[in-house]
Amino acid sequence: MGQKIMRQVYNLSPNDKLSTNQILFAGGFSAVPTTAVMAPMERIKCTLQVASAGGSGVVYKGPADAAMGIIRAGGITSLFKGTCATLLRDVPGSVAYFGAYEIIKQSLTNQSAGQGSISPLAIVTAGGLAGMANWAVAIPPDVLKSRLQTAPDGKYSGVRQVFVEMMRTEGAGALFRGMGPALLRAFPANAACFLGVELSLQFMNKLW
Repeated sequence: MGQKIMRQVYNLSPNDKLSTNQILFAGGFSAVPTTAVMAPMERIKCTLQVASAGGSGVVYKGPADAAMGIIRAGGITSLFKGTCATLLRDVPGSVAYFGAYEIIKQSLTNQSAGQGSISPLAIVTAGGLAGMANWAVAIPPDVLKSRLQTAPDGKYSGVRQVFVEMMRTEGAGALFRGMGPALLRAFPANAACFLGVELSLQFMNKLW
């Protein structure tokens, strides 16, 4: 969607190549509509994780049961608690994600042989590093988002209060908890994701 908007704004055809700045904007903007779907899912996921760890005193049978519990406790709007925090994570994260992928991919592509000449190894490298770039940027707002979404209703007025209290009581290091495992997971997961996407595109381009 982000690329479509950029092409409409600059009156570009589907075959025109986007500049690096246009790719960065398209990546960031693509996170905006997905947040409407991701925010409730993130709320349910975080609630389940806290319940599984025994931190909430409540046991849920699964995602549907957790969603109903959230709605019963705070209404349907409670599912969207942390939406702004999700945006704070996903917009810059997507800029880093798609921007890093395109920049690294271009640097590894044999320009004289055309775009289709990129090797699977280059795709894996660019995809894995893009995933790591995403989480290197997204971990601090993700920590704030998770803290907000798992807090009892009424404890925080918003993500800003979460940040202020965390800085006061735990320090800046608390924002980067979990970064190591996230980066280790990001490389293989996103390498496989982009490899599948690029190979599928190449296959479909040959067919059509």
